This record gives sequence, structure tokens and C-alpha cells, in this order.
Amino acid sequence: MHDRHSAARTTGYGTSGGTDGGGGTGTGDPGAGAEAPGGRPARRRGRAAAAAGVSAALVLAAALTGCDSSSDSDDGTRTKGAAVKKAPEFVWDRSPGTIAAVGDSITRSFNACSVLADCPESSWSTGTDSRVRSLALRLIGDPATVSQRTWNYAKTGAEMADIPAQMAKAAARKPELVTVLVGANDACSDSAELMTPVEDFRTSFTGALKQLRAVSPKSQVYVSSVPDLKRLWETGRDDPVGRQIWKLGICASMLKDSEDLGPEATARRARVQERVVAYNAVLKEVCATDLRCRYDGGAVFSYAFEGDQLSRWDWFHPSRNGQNRLAEIAYRNITAAGAPK
Repeated sequence: MHDRHSAARTTGYGTSGGTDGGGGTGTGDPGAGAEAPGGRPARRRGRAAAAAGVSAALVLAAALTGCDSSSDSDDGTRTKGAAVKKAPEFVWDRSPGTIAAVGDSITRSFNACSVLADCPESSWSTGTDSRVRSLALRLIGDPATVSQRTWNYAKTGAEMADIPAQMAKAAARKPELVTVLVGANDACSDSAELMTPVEDFRTSFTGALKQLRAVSPKSQVYVSSVPDLKRLWETGRDDPVGRQIWKLGICASMLKDSEDLGPEATARRARVQERVVAYNAVLKEVCATDLRCRYDGGAVFSYAFEGDQLSRWDWFHPSRNGQNRLAEIAYRNITAAGAPK
């Protein structure tokens, strides 16, 4: 997350198919009404009526029992009504061996090691710092191997509109996993009025997944929810150092006038909170349309970052401790047998 400086849906990759409806055809007797020698028209009419009755009974029985008499022919062609075999569902790989990261200053580990600087070695996603134990270290192991099998394309200050370009770079690597953590800067604007519209957020995220799928259709995607910015305000507003730092303009839409509890400031913060919740709903919905995408179920949004889990230089970005928590959440969700609810 890094405060900005100035004032859909993807194509699913499952397979769906429908069955052709099989319809019965009746055969009429063109001579049923003609006079036959020997005075037999009544018998022919009786036979026709009986045949029609039997046919109707068979049709009714088939309808009641759900019976389908059609089948595959000897040459392998499917006749009408044959069941369509579903394509096998994708099974989530719980131990991917290569990772690319896209996102904002959180994934660049801004302000975690030194003031006003990125510290990618401490990134929750691709870092090599043993104190953080990044997702990559937990999945891949040796730091030397991690640096060869990971790529961090996140950028401090990035918003969702920047993610399609980052994703294009990630896709070129054809990684087994792409991590996504972005959205705080879309809400952290100079004012609540300048926050990214929800539909623009959706369009950009949808485009980012399309960008990936066009080049690397088999890459898995792990999407983190946007952190709870209001909880960050609640955590730091009582700290005199945090309040002074926030006056420099960090996430003004939420943190401006941090001690002001009046109705206007309260309404402004509520509006930012609602926007973050809406962003997370978009992440969940768009991710659900992609067979190889897994959303964190709101785990990062729900996590209460506090104390030494926040940078001592801004009381906003995660510290190394906070980066460790992010890595822990991601690892738990990626290695789980099923996706978070």
C-alpha cells in the first residue's frame, strides 16, 4: 500500500455441455380409413387405435421413469439423448514450484526494512528473508532456489489499473502460481470522492486475468483480500507517533484528521470502508469465474494488524512481522485441500 500522489467477468475454464433432447416419432397408417375387401376396415381401425394406445403408454412410461433408450452407436457417434461426459475438474496444486507476484507496496515490503524504501527480500510472497519466511520459502525452501524461481512485479503506489501490465510480465514467465494483493491505493486517495469506482476496479481485474490466461492458461492465481483500512485507523489513532506521521498525507481518505470523531469524518471513513468491502466482493466474484483462481476468503481483511506488525515508520504498511503474518495466511490457504469459503 502506498498512498496515491494525486487527486466483468473472465472466461471460465470449466467445460459445460448439454444433452440433446430425444423425441419420439409416431407412424400413421395411410390406409386406416379405406374400405378393405372382406369388410375389415373396422379391424384395421381397431389395430391402429390399439397401436396408438400402446405407443402412448410407452411414451408415458418413459416420461414417468426417465428412461432414455438412445445410446452410442458402434462407430462411436452419439445418438440423441446420450449423456455427455463431463471434463475432469482441475485439481488445485498445493505445492507450486515457481511464483510470480503482482500488486502494490505491500508486496514490495515498503517501509519494512528502512524508511521510505522497498525491501523486496522481506516480501510476504517472494522474499528470501528467513525472519519473514515468505510464501516462496515455505513452498520452495532454499533461499538460493527461491531467487531463481520467483519474480516480483509489484510496484509501490500501484492501483488495480496497473495490474494488467504487471500480469503480462508475470504471464511471460509461465509461473505455476501468481499472487495478487492490490486495492489499498484504490481506496487511499486524497479524498473519498477520488477513490477508484467499483466497476473500474472490476474491469481492470478481469482484464488482468484475461492477460494471464492469454499467455499462461495453466498458472494458478492466489488473490488476497484488501486489508481493513478502518481497523488500521482504529489501531494507530491513539499513538502520538502514528498520528503525526499520518498528517504527512498517508491514505488521507481514511487517516486524515485521525482524532476527529465528528459526523463528517465518521461518514467519510465509513464510505472508504464500504468501498474496500466492495473491492473484496469484486475480487471474490471475478476469481470465482476462473477455475484456477483461489480467493483468500477475506482472511487478510479480517486480520487485525497491530503493534509490531506495522511499520514503525508509518503505522500503515506491514513490518517484517506483518509480512510474516501475510505469508502464513497465504501458505495456509494455498496448501489447504479446499478453497476458503
